[in-house]
Formats: sequence, C-alpha cells, structure tokens
Amino acid sequence: MKYLSFASLLAIAVATPVAARQLTIEDVTTLSRVGAPAISADGHWLVWQQRETDIAADRGRYDLWRLDLAKKGAKPEKLLAEPDVNETAPQFSADGKTVYFQSDKGGDDAVWAINVSGGAPKKLTGFQGGFGGFKVAPTGDKVLIWADRLPGAPSLAPPMIKKAADAGGGRTYDKMFVRHWDSWADGTRSQLFVLPLTADGGPGDGVAIEHGLVGDTPSKPSGGGEEVSWSADGKTVYFALREAGRIEPLSTNLDIFTAPADGSAAPTNLTADNKGMDNLPTVSPDGRSLAWFAMARAGYEADRQVLMLRDLATGKVRAVTAGWDRSVGSIAWSPDSKRIIVTAEDTQENPIWSVDPVGGKVTRLTDAGNVTAVLPTAKGAVFSMNSLTAPDDFYLLSGKKVARLTSVNAEKLAGIDMPSVTRFSFAGANNDTVWGYAVKPAGSTGKVPIAFMVHGGPQGSSNNSWSYRWNPALFAGAGYGLVAIDFHGSTGYGQGFSDAIRNNWGGWPLEDLQKGLKAATDKFAWLDADNACALGASYGGYMMNWIEGQWPDRFKCIVQHDGVFDARAMAYETEELWFDEWEHGGKAYYEDPAAFEKWNPVNYVQNWKTPMLVITGEKDFRIPYTQGLAAFTALQRRGIPSRLLVNPNENHWVLKPKNSRQWYREVLGWMDRWTGKAVQ
Repeated sequence: MKYLSFASLLAIAVATPVAARQLTIEDVTTLSRVGAPAISADGHWLVWQQRETDIAADRGRYDLWRLDLAKKGAKPEKLLAEPDVNETAPQFSADGKTVYFQSDKGGDDAVWAINVSGGAPKKLTGFQGGFGGFKVAPTGDKVLIWADRLPGAPSLAPPMIKKAADAGGGRTYDKMFVRHWDSWADGTRSQLFVLPLTADGGPGDGVAIEHGLVGDTPSKPSGGGEEVSWSADGKTVYFALREAGRIEPLSTNLDIFTAPADGSAAPTNLTADNKGMDNLPTVSPDGRSLAWFAMARAGYEADRQVLMLRDLATGKVRAVTAGWDRSVGSIAWSPDSKRIIVTAEDTQENPIWSVDPVGGKVTRLTDAGNVTAVLPTAKGAVFSMNSLTAPDDFYLLSGKKVARLTSVNAEKLAGIDMPSVTRFSFAGANNDTVWGYAVKPAGSTGKVPIAFMVHGGPQGSSNNSWSYRWNPALFAGAGYGLVAIDFHGSTGYGQGFSDAIRNNWGGWPLEDLQKGLKAATDKFAWLDADNACALGASYGGYMMNWIEGQWPDRFKCIVQHDGVFDARAMAYETEELWFDEWEHGGKAYYEDPAAFEKWNPVNYVQNWKTPMLVITGEKDFRIPYTQGLAAFTALQRRGIPSRLLVNPNENHWVLKPKNSRQWYREVLGWMDRWTGKAVQ
C-alpha cells in the first residue's frame, strides 16, 4: 500500500504568520492533551478526555469532548466540562447513546453517565473510599470497579479500623515491597469488584471476585483498563495479576486469570505454565477467543511480547506471532472478530498492524508516527497519533486512506516554526546497523550547538514521538541541534538487539553513542561538533555518570536526571529488584558483585571533569534520590562546576506544570552557560 506522508498528515490547517517563532516551554506546558478515546459501536460518535493545564493551580484538569463522525466536516465540541471537576475515562453503552465516565464531582470519585447528545449527567455509584477505574459489561447490567482495599476485602466498603490511643506513626513491614515507584506500602492492593448496573444506577458496595489472590489488578504503577476484560455475555472477567509471593520485587510474572462476575468461585489461572509476563487480556467481540501477549523469560520486563490466542470453548492456546520479531504493544479486535489490530515499535516508529488470528500473517497499516490508541470500527479504525513535531490528534484509517479528524492544538501552535527531523544510520558496535535522528532548529543558519540526548529504559527508543518531559522540538526551539541514538538495547529492532545491553550497560551502548555522534557531525554540517552537551534520564542518567568517567573530554556540559551513580547502593535501594538483577546477569549483588562493579560509575569518579547539572525527585523510589545526592557530592568534592535540582514532590518523572517549566529553565540555562549561548 502507499502511505500518506506524515508531514502532510500533521500539517496544521491554519495560515502561518509571517513572523514565525520558536517553540517554548510555555507553549508545551499549555497544550491540550487528548487521551482515553472511546467510540460508539456504530462508529457514529468519538468521545475522549482532554486535559487542560491550570498553571495557577499547578495541575491538569480534564473535560469530555465529542466528535460526530457521521457528519462531514464536524468539529470537536465539549460534551461535559464543569469547572474544577475532572471528567475522565469515557465508555459507551452497547447502543451508543450513553457515555459512562469517572468524575470527582462532590469529592470521592464515582461512575457517572450522560447522553452522548448532551444533557444533565447522572451519578451512578455511591460507595465510599474512592477507586482507580471501571469497565461496564458489554451487556450493560454490571460494572467492574478496581480500587485499593485491604487484601481479602469482601466488598468496596471501607473497613472500620480502630487505632490505639497511644499508637505511633511508624510503619512496620515483614516482607517487600516496602515502597514501590513513589509510594510507601500501606497494606492495600488494587482489587476488582463487581456492582449491578440498573436504570437507577450502580447501588451498593459490590462483591469481590479475586478470592484468595494477593496482588494488584491492574498492575502498579501504570496499569489500567487494558489489563481487564469482560466476556461477551457479561458473566466472566479476565484480568492480569502478579501474585505477591515471598519477595514480590523479584517477579515480573503477571498471569491471566478468569473469575465469575458474581464472585461465586475463586479465580482460575489460565497461564500458570508461563513464568514470564502475560498481560493485556482482550476478549473478541464474538466471545469465542481471548487474546493477550506473553513474554517467555521470567524476571525480564522487555522480552518479546508474543500475541497469544485462547479458544474459550476448548481451552486450546496458540502463539499467533511467534515468528514475528517485534513486540505487541496494544491489542484490539475488529468488530467482526476476524482480525486483531495491534501496535508494535519498528525502527523509531510505532505503527498499526493487522494480524490474521488464523494464519498469523502481519500487515503494516500505517507508516510514520507514534500511534497511542486504536479503536477499530466496521468502517475502519480511529486512532490517535503524535510525532517528534506534533502532539496527539485523531485520525481515521479506512482501507489504504488516512484522514485527519482533529487539530486540537492548531490555535496554540499557530505561528510556531517547528524543526526538521532527519533520520540516519551507521555501523555501530558489533558492526550492527544503528539508527538515530538529528533535529535542526527552524530557520537556523550556520552551526548550532548540540544537545546529545540519551534515552532511558534502557529497553526504550528515541522514536518519532512527542514528549512532555524530554521534548526534542523544544530543545531545537532553544537553538540546539538535537541528536539521539538508538543504541544496543533499544526497542523496535528485534529482540536480539534489545537483549544486547544485558551485562553490557557501559559497553556497546557507549560505543554506539560515540560512533553515532561522530556519524551525525560528519553528516550534518550545521552541527557544531566542538560545542556539545550530553543529557539523559534514568538509564540515560546512568550513561551521563558513565560518560563522566569514560568519555570525560567530549562534552562542554552534562545534564544527569535520576541516573544510577553507585551500582552497589542501587542494587539494595531500588524497589523492583528483578530489573537490576536481570540487567547484570540475573543474580543478586552479593552473589556476583563483579557483574555490577564492571559498569559502576562510582569506580571512575577520579576521571570526572565535565560540569554537570544533577536532577532528582524525592519521591523517586526506582532510582532513589540518594543516587543523585551522591553524584553531586562527588562533583563538589572534586571541585567540578555542578548544580543540584531536587524536586520534593516528583517521582521518576517531572509531572507538575510549574516543575516542568523550572526543569527546562534549569536545563537550558545550564547548557547555555557552557556552550556560550548565554553570552550571545
């Protein structure tokens, strides 16, 4: 098939003023963000949640929007947007007339409903204690709720807990997790409950359906509704759960369970034989099949995600994409149950693919861009997509044609001159082909200083996607030529390439970065090869610390965010132990200290000399803020120009609008100082 160019897809339909300007952090933090799209079964209506930034309150606020897909030239309009109320997670009734959603109106979150054509919303649930999310059964007579409650809770009703008058405030633990991601364990778990749903609402506290299981459904910290699925007849719930076990931080073994929706029997584990991760259970519309992805290797979060299929009548299981060297990232069925629509990364893109559930043939449906949600309909697929130079909007894929449905940020981006992006490849470590891209500031003449950005993961990608945390277009808007390399360990190039970073953190990836930067400066004359700063977060932050000791004379400055400084301390301080142990060979530090010390930045502090900005969050329990403090201490002790930014209310990310603005001001200010831009 022929693809419509991504440039033409993302061309904003407004006249560009003569005096174009550059993208700024003020622009990025005020953009509208679309998410959680839902489509009516007849393909008539598209509804989504849309976030607007409230800078004064330092938060985002969510409204519901709709688009009439049956009306040619229709424009998006607000469905529900009450001030100071968040309306999120829209879902359609089977007849396409009612939109269910989550709202915090009046205090505690509740499930509400509104007619898609408008009118007054109606509150459906009244249980106390809050909840994380919900899914209405296809039959419309039940609603599945997931909420944090004490293990074994029979319903959503909050327990009556009495504390002694002289009880202290200390926390006690007998097993891990003690803390996870950004929260200290409080004894609760995200669990599933089912409530009846009638014309009068969803009364009562529901019934628990996870009898005997201890774990979180959906998984934490980032799981959602994609990890639970209703049967077509509304009698059964399928869900993913990792049983806690003795040391939960050592396990990635999520399994797919099935449970009766009335809570009459204990759940059954459908994937007990697989010790790797199983997730994204998705029932076909005809109710005959269950699809999910499976990883083969235990203790590894980035193994190949193979599409699996279970015949729900016979129990027969097949690996549908066993011969395809890509990882399924999302799963959706076509309405006729004859195709499975997935997303999967491929060479810096994240397109849509169609999978034949019978023969396993995989067909690519879109070209450039990062697809973030897919909603198959009888007339095609509605999807959301972004790129390095454009935030998410909605599109319709019909046959071989792609039509743009929305330009949500057209007015906010009007007059902004976006940079140009050029991909390139070179022979990297092991003589493998390695890909990267260079982002050139719009309207620039002559040479520009370099922002050399290293992605995290490490099994991740510097792909063609928009980011609110590390935005390449924003760095270009500040006058930098941004270069990013998908080093060994990156995703979208086959499992072998991703696996190559294991036991090799400071080896092939560093070689790729060194060769990649040279390849970029040789290819692009507009890059000032002698005036570069390096920056990265998470694994990218680790690499900044590693570069300090192994490549100390290359950069004018370094920005290190949430990076590992001391592998020994990291092995004992992080929360998900499986990650650190897998990456260094599969053993604990005390069992194989040499594997950790081989690539440990702390062992090379004597070589450090490059000025560094260190950034960390006090609520980051993945790479604890003590790692950042230690790196800053090393810099200060050696007399190296350095600066420390600590966010007391952020975790591994920077999420609050004001903190994001401060982050960019600090980072760009640091780079300007050492590249000489500050005095120009």
